Formats: sequence, C-alpha cells, structure tokens
Amino acid sequence: MTWEEVKKRSIHDFSSTALEVFRFQWENNEVYRTFCDALKVDIDHVISLQNIPFLPIETFKNRKVVTGQWEETEQFFSSGTTGQTTSRHFIRHVSDYHSICLELFEKQFGTLEKTSIFSLLPGYLERKGSGLVSMMGEVMKHASQPSGFYLNQWEALNQAIDGARQKGHRIILIGVTFALLEAAEKNLLSLEPHDIVIETGGMKGRRKEITRDELHQILKVGLGVGQIFSEYGMTELMSQAYFQPETERFVPAPWMKVLVRDPLAPTQMLGFGETGGLQIIDLGNLHSCSFLATGDLGKVWPDGSFVVEGRFDAADVRGCNLLVQ
Repeated sequence: MTWEEVKKRSIHDFSSTALEVFRFQWENNEVYRTFCDALKVDIDHVISLQNIPFLPIETFKNRKVVTGQWEETEQFFSSGTTGQTTSRHFIRHVSDYHSICLELFEKQFGTLEKTSIFSLLPGYLERKGSGLVSMMGEVMKHASQPSGFYLNQWEALNQAIDGARQKGHRIILIGVTFALLEAAEKNLLSLEPHDIVIETGGMKGRRKEITRDELHQILKVGLGVGQIFSEYGMTELMSQAYFQPETERFVPAPWMKVLVRDPLAPTQMLGFGETGGLQIIDLGNLHSCSFLATGDLGKVWPDGSFVVEGRFDAADVRGCNLLVQ
C-alpha cells in the first residue's frame, strides 16, 4: 500500500479507503494496535468511520508511532514551550510530505508562477526538525525569486518585498502569529491590500492568546491587507487545512476528514454544528497513524469544513495551533 494508491482511491471513495487504512494500521502499527486492544475493539465490528478508534495525539510525545518497519528519512518535532515534552513524527518518505504540502498550498493559493513567498518563522528556524520549515522550504522552491526565510530582519524583508513587487510578482507572506502581531503593531512591514498573509497560529508563550477574529482584525489593520488566511497544521499530521476568510471555516485536504466527539463520552460522535473534540482522519499519515484525537474543540459542517473554537483545558498549548478561546 503506497501513498499514491491511497490518495487516488480516497478521492473517489473516502470511507472504504479509510477503513482499509485502519485495518492496515491495526495489523502493522504496534502502538495503535495496543491502543485498540486496550479499548477491546473488535476489528470486525469497525464498519464505519464513526467506529474507528482515534489515537490520542499526545501518544506522539512518548511512543514511536509508525506503521511497518522502515528507516525514517526525516523526523519532525513539535515546537512546544519551555519544559514541555515535544511530539516526534517519524517520516518514511519526506518526498510524500513535500508533495502533499505543495499540492495543498497551490490548491489554496493557485500557481506559484510570478509569486514571491516570504516566510517569517522565528521560533521555528532556530531549531531542527520543524515540519513547517520543511514545508515552506519545498513550497518556495516552486515560487519566484526573491523568496526566502526571515527572522527579525525587517529592513531586508521589506527590501525583498519591494524588489518582488517591482518585478510584478504576487506577494505571499506566511508567518507565526506572534511575529506578525509585532509587525502589525509596530508598523514594520510595507504591504498592500491585495497581498496575501497567512498566519500559522502559535504565540509560543510570548503573547496572551486572543480569539482568531481579534487577531485577524489587528493584522488586517496593522499590515494594511484586505484579508488574513490561516493554516491548520501540526507536527503529527502530514496534511494541512486552510482557513477561508469568506466562510470563516477551515477546508481540509481531499484525503482528510474531521469528526467531532462528545467531550463527556469520547467514543460518541456528535452531529454537524455541535461543539466537541476534533477527531482527524489524515490518510497522508499512512506510515504513522491516520486516526488522531486532538486537543482542539470545534464544529464540523456537512460540506466537511470545520471551525476551531478552543482547546480542552488539560491540553498543552501547541506551537502551530491558535488557542482561540
């Protein structure tokens, strides 16, 4: 079973493909099978997505969550904050991760021809094993020059943006939330209303968490742009979802599905529009675990889009997730 096979099949029949991936991972993932056995799961009775057990995402902090036996080409580590145990995701084929990231980025923002991308990622660039840095490194390979990573080199970043604008390039700026807030509040960047700004979430303990609505309003006013996008991604996921300003919802990848569990009865699923814990199926996680119970609270809509409304009180604040309540 390869990622390309799973991807192709999932687009035409997501449910049956996901159930096949479940059985594949139950058979070949010791950590996941142990979890299922602890829940006394009868695999023959898992006949719908709602029956699938979702592995707590915290498992990536203390176990090697892999399906099969292979040598990883990359390891991604969550950012966390001082004193936290970070999650670790073993990546079998980093080329699969890169192809997923690029496809989803272009699906959201279109062709990267005559597009310059600037990644403002302090807190990620300074450490090894960041999935976000790996993702943007690949995406920027397909963009136009100038493009690149920046820490707090505001003058150099403005010069690069100006140079790209003079070439007639579209401008995309992706940044961690606290850095974009600093730029907005101190008027550090020269952007125009049609420029695209993407926030990845995450204060990393440097700022008080605020709602997404408040954040986007501050960024729009301070950066002078018409709208703000968001990226929903985490170390434990191969795929990403992007926030649509028009609907104020995230749209997952075609091979992803988000379900909502009852916070008081974790094995019970809730209906559309009800708030509960987000359960993510990411078939891109073919070689780790595709069925994860996150610490995020939110709602799901019939078209598959979802909103993030907060986090469980006991959940750690994550580097790539915005705590919105």
